[in-house]
Amino acid sequence: MSRLSLDRDFSKMTLRLPLFPPLILAGVIFLAALFTSSFVSASPIQDVLQTQSDVIVKSSRKTIGPAIDAVANSGLPQAQDVLQAWQAKEMWQRKSDGLFFRGEKIDSKTYRLFDFENGSEIGEFAKSDLKQIKPNSGIRALLGIALVQFQLSDPDPQKRLDALTSIERDPNADALFALRASISGETDDEILRQKSRLERLLTISFDDDDAARVSAIAGFKGDLGLDVRATLNPLLETKRIAYPTGETPSQTIANELELGSNDFSKATAYALLVENGFADAKIDVDTIKSALIENIRGGNVADIPVHTLSTDAQRLAAYDSLAATGAVAPRVTDAQFETALENHSFADVYIEPSAAVTSAAKDAIDAIETKVAFNQFLDLTLDGLSLASIYFLAAIGLAITFGVMGVINMAHGEFIMMGAYTGFVVQQIIPNHTVSIIVAIPLAFAVTFAAGVAMERLVIRKLYHRPLETLLATFGISIALQQLAKNIFGTQARPLTSPAWLDGAMVVNDVVSISYIRIAIFVLALIFLGVFLFIMKRTRLGLETRAVTQNRTMASSMGINPDRVNMLTFGLGSGIAGIAGVAIGLFAKVTSELGGDYIVQSFMTVVVGGVGNIWGTLAGAAMIGFLQKGIEWFNPANTLAAQTYMIIFIILFIQIRPRGIVALKGRAAGD
Repeated sequence: MSRLSLDRDFSKMTLRLPLFPPLILAGVIFLAALFTSSFVSASPIQDVLQTQSDVIVKSSRKTIGPAIDAVANSGLPQAQDVLQAWQAKEMWQRKSDGLFFRGEKIDSKTYRLFDFENGSEIGEFAKSDLKQIKPNSGIRALLGIALVQFQLSDPDPQKRLDALTSIERDPNADALFALRASISGETDDEILRQKSRLERLLTISFDDDDAARVSAIAGFKGDLGLDVRATLNPLLETKRIAYPTGETPSQTIANELELGSNDFSKATAYALLVENGFADAKIDVDTIKSALIENIRGGNVADIPVHTLSTDAQRLAAYDSLAATGAVAPRVTDAQFETALENHSFADVYIEPSAAVTSAAKDAIDAIETKVAFNQFLDLTLDGLSLASIYFLAAIGLAITFGVMGVINMAHGEFIMMGAYTGFVVQQIIPNHTVSIIVAIPLAFAVTFAAGVAMERLVIRKLYHRPLETLLATFGISIALQQLAKNIFGTQARPLTSPAWLDGAMVVNDVVSISYIRIAIFVLALIFLGVFLFIMKRTRLGLETRAVTQNRTMASSMGINPDRVNMLTFGLGSGIAGIAGVAIGLFAKVTSELGGDYIVQSFMTVVVGGVGNIWGTLAGAAMIGFLQKGIEWFNPANTLAAQTYMIIFIILFIQIRPRGIVALKGRAAGD
């Protein structure tokens, strides 16, 4: 009977209800309810759930697996909806007939039920008439694994990506088969690439066909992905075994062990024999003493008077006598110990049973390690280049003032700090980080240029040719500027936020990456190198500066005002330090001590490179940057030690080449 005819007949029956006696009316209602229930239970997905009803209701992590598999592997289109409702704790069982539905809460006492077959609403029911299926976290994890096969082919690309992420977190053999089944229908090229890669990784770990595993491993030879190394390394895990000499172990030997080596003593080897059942355990002294005490009979142990057992040799003889009678287990003699070792060989063997797979994995790992070493060198080079560009920016202003004027400016670091704080103030006024940085760079130059000119006019000018007094005066100014910054901005580090387009890093592969901020600083260093060369080669100020640098007296006699040149040069160097402060503040903490972190490196850069020469400053920055990164690579856990070694190296270098890498020539060099 169809549902339509049933509904029609039922409606006719209800029209005549007043003519039926109450008993007949009750029977009709019962039959109608029975027919309706039978119709719902007739759905295939409901049949599957009813077959596993007891297991589902019990909700035990140990027994739920077959029930989940029955739903997931039913091949029914409703399976995914059932698993999702189950996982979300939205599946309910109606107590009256044991059928399962998806439920939605109406209020604290009433729920609306929906049929899994077609999603139609069944009706509203009291909570007391229902039983909620509440899977624990373990069961929800199993449901999540079962849902992956559906999510891998979901029309929503994001759900397919989420399914791949889920498999990566918890790889298993079932996921491999589901993944393979979804690849042929994948339409998105990027998702297809990820699926194919993950399928090959799972093939290596879970496929039963060794040839397929070897082929998948070969495809990853030289791949730098961390996921590849995480998959291949377990294949090369080993365990230590002992076996009779002359026999060949069933496992593939990774390394044969030699007795007496540092990491494999005779005691270790014999313990391995005992562990593998090839020898009896040696009986220790305490066990022997306890056995002798337990076997004292009438003042004797095995007819040997107790008072004679005063030496180890006597106690061993007594124990051997007991062993001869069967009272205790015989001990292992030194001769037996040596014989057991001579009759056995020892090796580390691969846990992976397939020799072809371990061989392919070893070849792939060797190729990967070679490529990793090269890329680590490349990454170290990029780090050194990045650090060199930072040191160059910090030192270029000092190179100008120190090289041209011969002034040891200990407050140079504080000009860097002033530039960073200028950037911070600008960002408080201009919330757009890109615009604020564009405004902060010239403003920092202007602020520190003015500060440098004021410092030269008020202090430095009165101390020319008095290097000790200049050093002390600028050191005092340095302390004063630090305290002024603390009074204005406090001691807490202030954020200088980079624009969003400078967030993150340029990732070449899983080994090589460099942040966009460091790339920007490198570009900025190149720009200022070009600007400095233009000023020195193409402008009147550059011509006068070079003249004063080479011969101050002759330049003065040619109408050049050395005091004006000194003032502008000092201001220029200070202004560039301010710009360096903005750049450094984008990745370093902005505090009053910011300049102190770079003043030592700046002086080393100038001195090592060659005083008064921009190319020398560039060479010095490169040398110090690469040297520091190289030392840190050998000793990454102790950066303070790395800096100490670097300073020692630079002191030795200056002893050999006191004028620096690129020394001035002519009369300026003599000065």
